[in-house]
Amino acid sequence: MTEAWQPRAMPTLALSRVARMIHRLVELRLSPLGIKTAQLPVLVALKDGAKLTQKELAVSAGVEQPTMAQLLARMERDGLIRREPSPDNWRSSLVMLTAHAEALLEPGREVLRSIDEEVCAGLGAEDRETFLRLLYKIAEGAGEADR
Repeated sequence: MTEAWQPRAMPTLALSRVARMIHRLVELRLSPLGIKTAQLPVLVALKDGAKLTQKELAVSAGVEQPTMAQLLARMERDGLIRREPSPDNWRSSLVMLTAHAEALLEPGREVLRSIDEEVCAGLGAEDRETFLRLLYKIAEGAGEADR
């Protein structure tokens, strides 16, 4: 006899649902700045004047190159990044943030901080620390599942 299906007792399903809710909240709050959640890994990787190739950004963000190419094309269109020829490889270009994107970093960080505070308001410092530790353990397990 099989166990009764109890999705509310499955932490991964609850985590997935909460992640979607938070993703929508982040999209909503970043939207007035002209930033999308998918752009965050690129913005983080290129902060402080870093210059990286599309391939390096794809690896850093954990996405395929075609996905990164599309994302970078939209970011370039929106004035968030610019490209310059790579001095090491004539077939490649280096991607960097524009001054406009640099100016959006701190307001974007503030949006993310405020969401973190709102969403985690019911957690004390010890609970928050435990929650983070458990999330990283779950992430390790999910990473192992990919191999």
